[in-house]
Amino acid sequence: MQIKELGHAVLYVRSLETSRHFYRDVLGFNEISADPRGFAAFSSGRTHHELLLIEVGATAAPPPKGRRTGLYHLGFKVGTTDDELRDALRTIEAEGVRVVGTSDHGVTHSLYILDPDDNELELYIDVQPEVWRDDPSAVMAPIRPLAL
Repeated sequence: MQIKELGHAVLYVRSLETSRHFYRDVLGFNEISADPRGFAAFSSGRTHHELLLIEVGATAAPPPKGRRTGLYHLGFKVGTTDDELRDALRTIEAEGVRVVGTSDHGVTHSLYILDPDDNELELYIDVQPEVWRDDPSAVMAPIRPLAL
């Protein structure tokens, strides 16, 4: 067996309506289906769905903080230029989205944000795809401060 690609992610959310607004209206995912039982599916058009949200209610516990096992963050590519990343930053700032970090990874420039349920998301651009294709070790280059 060989995995061909990462197909989709599924997130539990407290409020489906709040999260639908965030992923659809703030981040710009295309909502392809919503179910009154508490589900919504989103796609960028690459495949049938890349993100599925499942409502679990307002009393659900948030993701644990600190060092732990499990998911750290999901990364979403927003383009290939710093102008596109700056546009993304303006959009999320206008919506009051919390930015928890920024990084220049060499091969990517990244913003780290929290969704309404405190799941960490990375919004990034590929700076020079040919660099990491020619030299995969470039992905592990030291992280530098991001200058946007």
